[in-house]
Amino acid sequence: MGPAPVRGERDVVEAAGSSPGDPTAPRPDPGSRAGTRSTMINLSRFDLGRIRALRRYRAVEERYSQAERTAARVVCVASGKGGAGKSFLAVNLAVLRARRGERVCLIDFDAGLANAHLLLGLAPRHDIGDIISGDISAREAVVEGPEGVHLLSGGVGRTSLANPTRRELDRLYRRLEPLEELYDLIIVDHGAGLGYSTVTHLAATSTLMLVTNPEVTALSDAYALYKQARAVNPQVRAGLVVNRAVDLEAAEEARQRFDTVANRFLGCTPEYIGWVPQDEAVHRSVQQRRPVCLTAPEARSARAIEALSGWGPIDSARTSRSFYERARKALR
Repeated sequence: MGPAPVRGERDVVEAAGSSPGDPTAPRPDPGSRAGTRSTMINLSRFDLGRIRALRRYRAVEERYSQAERTAARVVCVASGKGGAGKSFLAVNLAVLRARRGERVCLIDFDAGLANAHLLLGLAPRHDIGDIISGDISAREAVVEGPEGVHLLSGGVGRTSLANPTRRELDRLYRRLEPLEELYDLIIVDHGAGLGYSTVTHLAATSTLMLVTNPEVTALSDAYALYKQARAVNPQVRAGLVVNRAVDLEAAEEARQRFDTVANRFLGCTPEYIGWVPQDEAVHRSVQQRRPVCLTAPEARSARAIEALSGWGPIDSARTSRSFYERARKALR
């Protein structure tokens, strides 16, 4: 049998300091010059490159560990189709998590057609466009809303934000990265479709909340988005939410239809998080520009969203590197 494997830097040093031969032979005093010379000789015989490699590995490991402790968790909320209720769900999810005491930032990435600020009753002076242009930092563009949730608006009426270039997105992602050190949780509310910004976010995220309706068009678009997410990020943890279902039976039927197609063509399905019933309280909350979890916390829709907010992967939605560093890498 060969020598026992070296398990760590301390073991390497100990192994390097031991010498073969007669175990009864006298050993030099470590405090003497002879002992020092012997140790130096033994260390020089060992592959010092391995010791240095172990030290470098440990330094990198500690750096990534520190990043994981300080960087925000990031959850992407997307639907593929407009009108599925994705922004409504993202807003209420952000408020409910902030109510738990978490530092939460909601980023409305429906750039140019943003509406999260309306659902929160806010009127931000700045938006993502100002960050791209360099007029203001991401931290300065954020505004505070109900329950202490913070919002970065996507802006309204800016056609230039609808199709940003790769260079503009790279600049934006660099400027958004510092936000990860300020919050416990960042929720990204995506626009409809599979634009460049959405795809790069899908490639970077560890956790995706996929929102759909029982309508066949909504299911079809949600499937297309899920397929793209799996293509660019096979390890993504995806969960499905059926919104605006008239009852449990309709929600289960929608889920089964989605799963059947996904299983057939992709060989996998997203985790089923739950469903949100069609509810008049939602319509009233939109008119009041307040989240339904605040205007009618006992409503069926509000209780359903509160249950969804406890989805386990939200608590572990971290990546080994900065989220927006990964998104920038996906641009290349």
